Amino acid sequence: MYLGRTTLSKFLIQQLTGIPGANDLGALLIDVAAAIKAISAMTAKGALGGYLGEQGGKNAQGETQQKLDVLAHEVMIRSCEWGGLLAGMVSEELEDPCAVPEEYVRGRYLLAFDPLDGSSNIDVNVAVGTIFSVLRHDSLAPPGAADYLQPGCRQVAAGYAIYGPATMLVITVGKGTHGFTLDREIGNFILTHPDLEIPPDSSEFAINTSNARFWEPPVHRYVSECQAGKSGIRCRDFNMRWIASLVAEVHRILMRGGVFMYPKDTRDASRPGRLRLLYEANPISLLVEQAGGRATTGRERLMEVDPLSLHQRVPLILGSRNEVERIERYHAEYQSGTDRPYVSPLFNERSLFRPEALT
Repeated sequence: MYLGRTTLSKFLIQQLTGIPGANDLGALLIDVAAAIKAISAMTAKGALGGYLGEQGGKNAQGETQQKLDVLAHEVMIRSCEWGGLLAGMVSEELEDPCAVPEEYVRGRYLLAFDPLDGSSNIDVNVAVGTIFSVLRHDSLAPPGAADYLQPGCRQVAAGYAIYGPATMLVITVGKGTHGFTLDREIGNFILTHPDLEIPPDSSEFAINTSNARFWEPPVHRYVSECQAGKSGIRCRDFNMRWIASLVAEVHRILMRGGVFMYPKDTRDASRPGRLRLLYEANPISLLVEQAGGRATTGRERLMEVDPLSLHQRVPLILGSRNEVERIERYHAEYQSGTDRPYVSPLFNERSLFRPEALT
């Protein structure tokens, strides 16, 4: 059925030709793909495999681990640690980096990954995924935590898998964003969505409105305009989506456009964002930019943020370029005070004496 179609291995050979260290990078991505196949099989079995439910422990951020969180983490570690391609790994599930065992050859790459994004959706059979980022490690010394603290613009490859009706792997090595579908009959990822492009304009946005009371005024301003639809200044209707799975949200945007927002909020001054920079926001942002979209914190390009810690969290706004640039402009106007007279209804001054009543 797929006679003549491009497999992941063939695609990587073509894409990486002429790039220093191409053979090792391609081999590492094949190892990651092998882990994704195993995770896909586990998620597909669900309750039949005894994979549902809580594990009982906590991850590095104090979040309750699901059984599949732990299993997916172990699969990724075991698939990638022995090949002589990695110097070390960072996972959402571990507080500190995972060193390559001494009995294995140490390579020149670092892998940061979220083994099972959206795991709160596992028990309700909603799409979940795996996110990964590849960085260089040019030192001969074993990597420490500081070696992983590289801005997203220094990534050499990134990708995610989505475990939905079909399992798809979406990757970039800096030459566009490309989607592969797993053919379970032959065990190969087949290129089915080459050169993905996010349309610059969109009438669809994704945000968790239950957090509206914590949003900053620029986000209120944008969402209010979208909700006003044809009767507002945007002069068209918008649809809202929210899946609570970053991979699923981004996959929809890559397929048909839109905007995803997990913005800065006021809940906790020590955690201005909720998504992890190294193994969620950075790899997703590279994929989005390589597809013609834009990714920002609201105040700066996401991939130019300098990491300060392994599990640092950041705000993330991404998707169709023109919409994201509008949101960035709203943040800039708010910062400079030039967004007045717009004020979100939630931020109006409350008083028994309105100025107009005194004239």
